[in-house]
Amino acid sequence: MTYTTVRSSWRLSNLLALALLAGAQAQTVIPAVIPTLPPPSASVAAEPIGDSIFPALGQAGLDVLNYDLDLTVDRPGTSELRGTVVLTVTSTQPLPVLSLDFLGPQVLEVRWNGLPAPYRHDQVAGKLTIEPPEPLLPGTRAEVTVRFAGQVGVRPDPDLPINVGWQAVPALGGRVGANFTLSEPDGTRTFLPVNDHPSDPATFTTRITVPAGYTAAASGVQRSEVATPNGGRTFTFEQAQPIPTYTLAIHVNRFERVDSAGVPVGEGGADVIRRDYFPVGVPADTRDAYVSTGEILKVLADWFGPYPFSAYGSAIVTPRIPALETATLSTMPVTSSNVRVLVHETAHQWFGDRVTLADWSGVWLNEGFATYAELLWAQAQGETGDDMVRGWYARAGRSQTRPLVATTESQLFDTTAYIRGALALHAVRGTVDDTAFKAYLRGWVSGFSSQPVTTADLLTYTRTRLGAKAEAALRLWAESPELPPLPER
Repeated sequence: MTYTTVRSSWRLSNLLALALLAGAQAQTVIPAVIPTLPPPSASVAAEPIGDSIFPALGQAGLDVLNYDLDLTVDRPGTSELRGTVVLTVTSTQPLPVLSLDFLGPQVLEVRWNGLPAPYRHDQVAGKLTIEPPEPLLPGTRAEVTVRFAGQVGVRPDPDLPINVGWQAVPALGGRVGANFTLSEPDGTRTFLPVNDHPSDPATFTTRITVPAGYTAAASGVQRSEVATPNGGRTFTFEQAQPIPTYTLAIHVNRFERVDSAGVPVGEGGADVIRRDYFPVGVPADTRDAYVSTGEILKVLADWFGPYPFSAYGSAIVTPRIPALETATLSTMPVTSSNVRVLVHETAHQWFGDRVTLADWSGVWLNEGFATYAELLWAQAQGETGDDMVRGWYARAGRSQTRPLVATTESQLFDTTAYIRGALALHAVRGTVDDTAFKAYLRGWVSGFSSQPVTTADLLTYTRTRLGAKAEAALRLWAESPELPPLPER
């Protein structure tokens, strides 16, 4: 998520627009749920993952391998959904029940390997508890089917006056209704039953059925587009590499899809499929920044290693909300359609989408790396970057600083996570030459992809890869309660 254009200047210029959007979402009524089968045994409790910021999220020992989602959006621009999801699950410990994060819509049916299964949906707690016929054991797999319909759930953003998760942009004047996802940190549970924690990334197959005239887009590679009997269309996307649930992109709008030449920066030099989605009627100059996407991929792949997915592009949205690094398809507001924001969100494809978090307290591992990518891009354009670094340091000095590991929700997306995180990496870079620093960045991605990481992991890796001096530089920025001196190159 981008800090520079949203989480600072946004507060003054866009408060009214966000408040209106939040008000529209807040009108969502969560329906009461009447289970169709007896609830699971009250004596069986599920242990959450134990995140230090969101302690109730997820289930310890549950490993979701794949989500196969059929979603129907009958009325774009509203908060109504219906769908079916099949979760392929396994476990790292015996699980007598499954506990999925789910705020809504209403659950209609649950099946375990095709057979009806008892369940309890507590929408206040945001948990869907399912009792299998026998415990899920390590090394075994099961398919859990959940059918749902109705109004999505509501999850307020930890920092901004909006709701995260499923977004509804109502039709207004000449604008058609639209929907999209904006789920960081835990909004996917507002519309989909999931293990909603970044430590459990999974693959996705997403089928979205929309009315005539609409286009749907989602994370991954588009596999098909099929007409429906009523004149609508079903779009199917396959996300073959595991991603955190909050990074799942889904967009429904009257889009113009713009395809560009593939960029040969994937694994083994493979072409990365390029496509962008622009709502019909947005200003023509909105597209200008996205012409640079191919060059951005090349610059960042040079520093970070091969682009970690098969496709990349952006879907542009009209509300004034934060940009978000939804996997393979960044969610980009019209108001944030500039190159620097695009660089930031593209870098997150490596840091956050591919190298994932073990705990939300380490969110700087996403935001600090993505912010530092802005400097790498500027230097690739011939700038020294000195002014940018000094600007970061001045900004950090004007803000309340802290050690890099967050301890509260309000710290997740503060200046420390973005700016101090970037300065910490600059301090590491100052201890070695750029050849070693590039190998360090590439090694972090290649060695830890789909392996949830912590600050302690990065400290250990830094010492192993670059030595004690580099580790000491990183540790100072990671742990000092005060702002360390400006790192020099």
